[in-house]
Amino acid sequence: MKTLLITGIRGIPAAHGGFETFAEALALYLVNLGWQVVVYCQESLSVCPHNSESFWQGVKLIHIPVKGNGAKATVMFDYLVAKDAAKREGLVLTLGYNTAVFNVWLRLQGKKNIINMDGIEWKRDKWCWYEKAWLYLNERVGCLVGNHLIADHPEIANHLSTRVSKTKISVIPYGARDVVVADISLLEPFQLEAKRYVILIARPEPENSILEIVSSFSSCYRGIKLVVLGSYDVANNPYHASVQAAASSEVYFIGPIYDHATLDALRFYAMLYVHGHTVGGTNPSLIEALGASQPVLAHDNKYNRWVAGDEAEYFDGLAACTLAFDALLSDDHRLSIMSKASYERFKSEFLWKNVLQQYELLLSEWVS
Repeated sequence: MKTLLITGIRGIPAAHGGFETFAEALALYLVNLGWQVVVYCQESLSVCPHNSESFWQGVKLIHIPVKGNGAKATVMFDYLVAKDAAKREGLVLTLGYNTAVFNVWLRLQGKKNIINMDGIEWKRDKWCWYEKAWLYLNERVGCLVGNHLIADHPEIANHLSTRVSKTKISVIPYGARDVVVADISLLEPFQLEAKRYVILIARPEPENSILEIVSSFSSCYRGIKLVVLGSYDVANNPYHASVQAAASSEVYFIGPIYDHATLDALRFYAMLYVHGHTVGGTNPSLIEALGASQPVLAHDNKYNRWVAGDEAEYFDGLAACTLAFDALLSDDHRLSIMSKASYERFKSEFLWKNVLQQYELLLSEWVS
């Protein structure tokens, strides 16, 4: 039986982010094909005092407890996972390179390890200098110790090819579910009307252009709402406070939402999706917007342009974002064209079925 060990995430069922969602989809897909799949799950020491195992929909879950729940706890978790995985049979798939130094042990033990290198994490503005140094080091280590590397975007592959041979890199994008129908009643708790709001889903960090987007939208009365998802800690985070201070009464901060059905409805019935990410590869939130046939207004960079395609609209800076809102929010015909183009772009590259098939083919080449 083909066996895969998935590391680098906090566990499944997915409740934290894009990599967890991907790991869940891949694990279930491979189990249905007859693979044995093991996923490591981070647990709180106070709740789960000892390592344990369980099964979820045919996937074997290994629960490893650590003290705390911050970055230090995650580093310790990854260390313990590497120690455990080195003793087990199977191919390792590591999602992300943030603690790639621990993968050196896997390589020394003769374990085959495929690493999805994610984005160029050390370039992100949110990290201080020593965090960037740690990430830069781990990117280099991951390139060296991984038996094969996966890039989720052609530009990420180009970046990695400055570290290793192109023959060591495969490009497989992120995927998402296509949303062709959604429950409109799920808008009621938020007092939203279909096609009368713009949606923004992103971590509230400067590199995601949240302040620029909110300021641009709030520059005049729009007659519609800007719905912002994410966790905002106004009392302790100056950037979060500046975003909310810039918001007009038409901007609605509704917090983080993880329920798939609610997210589907919020995306599907929005009139426009705004994506301000300035760095990274194939961003899950942008792919999910395409899968819901959303017209896209995105920050103008090589990452977003490849993902969203030629029919999306792009901005670079506060003034350009304001002009884009002014033009698009009153042009239903243009939004309709953009919506159809988004879904066509999604079907061409990002359907889960196609993405998971590519992973299975690659993993099959490496599994013992």
